[in-house]
Amino acid sequence: MKIGITCYPTYGGSGIVATELGMELALRGHEIHFISYAHPIRLRTNLDRVHYHEVDVTNYPLFAYPPYCLALAARMADVAATYDLDVLHVHYAIPHSISALLARQMTAATRRLPFITTLHGTDITLVGVEPSYFEITKFSIESSDGVTTVSDYLNVRTREVFGVQKPIETIHNFVNCDLYKPAPRPHADRPRLVHISNFRPVKRPLDCVRILHRVLHEQDVELWMVGDGPERGPAERLAHDLKIGSHCRFLGKQDRIDELLPQTDILLLPSEHEAFGLAALEAMACGVVPVATQTGGVGELVSNGLDGFLEPVGDVEAQAARVLDLLSRQTLRARMSRAARDTARARFCTNLIIPRYEKFYTDVAR
Repeated sequence: MKIGITCYPTYGGSGIVATELGMELALRGHEIHFISYAHPIRLRTNLDRVHYHEVDVTNYPLFAYPPYCLALAARMADVAATYDLDVLHVHYAIPHSISALLARQMTAATRRLPFITTLHGTDITLVGVEPSYFEITKFSIESSDGVTTVSDYLNVRTREVFGVQKPIETIHNFVNCDLYKPAPRPHADRPRLVHISNFRPVKRPLDCVRILHRVLHEQDVELWMVGDGPERGPAERLAHDLKIGSHCRFLGKQDRIDELLPQTDILLLPSEHEAFGLAALEAMACGVVPVATQTGGVGELVSNGLDGFLEPVGDVEAQAARVLDLLSRQTLRARMSRAARDTARARFCTNLIIPRYEKFYTDVAR
């Protein structure tokens, strides 16, 4: 099939999932066209059957804000006509679904251009519930030819919040288990914790620094903070104020997470809201045990006490205690590491999830 994919190209779960999905589909023989305002950060340019089309947004003086939604719709329609696309797949409801709807209408006289919307979390739980976006988010979902969510939690939440009556299919996030896997690690002087996010307040990165501070009372460890965003500065200042800066490394945005994760031991995911927990899945595939929070759809991935730990949001003491338990009990950590890897391989590998998207495309295109 010829598939157009639109996502936010920045460092965030929805863009990462969309990019990885497109690359996996290309490896399976599909022709993929990414349409966005910038090159997606994880998109490899050396793959066959993968194309990128930049959206040019004119910054005309009359506009207080550049009309990206309209420029995106025009570019979608142009790419669809030029490359004879079978379907558009947009990730994150606003504004991508509305742009896809406009593109479908623009091309209606000459072709059928169905579009699928995948909901990822904050497009429903944060942005979508804002009064200024509520009605148009609901409209964009109901106007889609197909809708998927990345977790059962988000599926139920979407129906509850927006009263959507049309079918919504849950297709969980996925991981390439051949790429994300445990690897031999040079001897390290101290264990490593890791946190990966876009450093928004909802991810609670400052809790990671507080967990590290608590753990350092009993264990010599270091924390790798991977990513960037508005909470990075406050997290760095907190590490400085707590005098643990030498144990806390801020690595910024990293492209090769598959190479970084096997160098760590425990993932910290203290999020306030998490529709699924892609960072946890990628870590588990590498045998890295997640210490996460009981929120959203994380429980669909992590089985508490088996392949990771789940504690209440904001309970730094409880999360630090789980970290200390894993660090002090090598047998426990080894067992949970194997279980984490087994969970990823048995339930979330690409060979299990990607065919579900392929079937969904076929059904919608028909």
